Amino acid sequence: MALIEETTLISSPSSPQCKVQHEAPALAFSVGEYTQNFFHDFVDVFIPLFITVNSIFPDQDFILVIFKSRDWWITKYADLLKGFSKHPIRTFENDIDTHCFPSATVGLITHGVMTIDPKLIPNSKNFMHFHALLGNTYGKKQPSSSKPPKARPRLVLASRSGGVGRAILNQAEVKLAAEEVGFEVIVFEPTTSTTLPESYALISSSHVMVGVHGAALTHFLFLRPGSVFVQIVPIGVENMAEVCFGKAAKELAMEYMEYKIGVEESSLLEKYGKDDIVLKGPMALHKKARSSGITDISVDEQNAKFDLVKFMEYMKIMDIYLKEQDIKLDLVKFKLYLERAYQKAKVLVDKKG
Repeated sequence: MALIEETTLISSPSSPQCKVQHEAPALAFSVGEYTQNFFHDFVDVFIPLFITVNSIFPDQDFILVIFKSRDWWITKYADLLKGFSKHPIRTFENDIDTHCFPSATVGLITHGVMTIDPKLIPNSKNFMHFHALLGNTYGKKQPSSSKPPKARPRLVLASRSGGVGRAILNQAEVKLAAEEVGFEVIVFEPTTSTTLPESYALISSSHVMVGVHGAALTHFLFLRPGSVFVQIVPIGVENMAEVCFGKAAKELAMEYMEYKIGVEESSLLEKYGKDDIVLKGPMALHKKARSSGITDISVDEQNAKFDLVKFMEYMKIMDIYLKEQDIKLDLVKFKLYLERAYQKAKVLVDKKG
């Protein structure tokens, strides 16, 4: 939050003369430093934007006013942003003119992490409607050649590298195991040059997506209903796995499977030992950290305060599980999950190709 520049609303007896007069109201928000990866782009921007638009502007007759956006970000998501409003997007970073609107809504509505609650939206839109928006945006750009042969299910293996943590150390063996089960396997590691139409074309035409909990799994939003989504859950992130991806995957009618790794599959075993609380009681460690830090919030005259030192201690604990931990999958155990995924994928192949 400290990296988000404040926008000040003022009331004045006199206003600057309007250089540009808009007839439609404005919906203004900042992307600032929220959008550091694909997960936060959707959780902090696009899902709240979908909720806000359907709560306040269901006719799409408003102007998107985006502050603190970078040119590359607007370019990357231009097609999706156009799907929310019938008017051109406005960014005012280098605009010195005074723009006037009949009214303005500032900020976005959120229902929680990766959550759309239809009971809180006047037109009862839900995650399926958001999924359809993605399909309408990127599905039209999908080349027909992206569809795999009908007889062989395609599995997308989301890969992590570069020392960011939660990498599959025996990824080559996992890929081979999936091929032995019967899958066509494509290793998916998107880069800054990977376009969203390219990602959508690959994933929406595949039958299974497998990967370790992380931002890249947000691409599960491109899977078709009935597809299989296997989330590999590292030690210590069980609750996050369900909140970030599991719940939404089930709402999107996907065949969701969780593979919770054992202690022997975590690289933390070598560093800490099996009797350390890091491995023996990760939930207790989380609870202790949260109770002494992140949830120690007092509200005084609408100003939320928390102990930054304690919060940083909590983040250090999370870094153990999210950044220090890599995974070496037990191929015998994991192959059972691949076989189950294959049987489910064959159903989708028979129905939809």
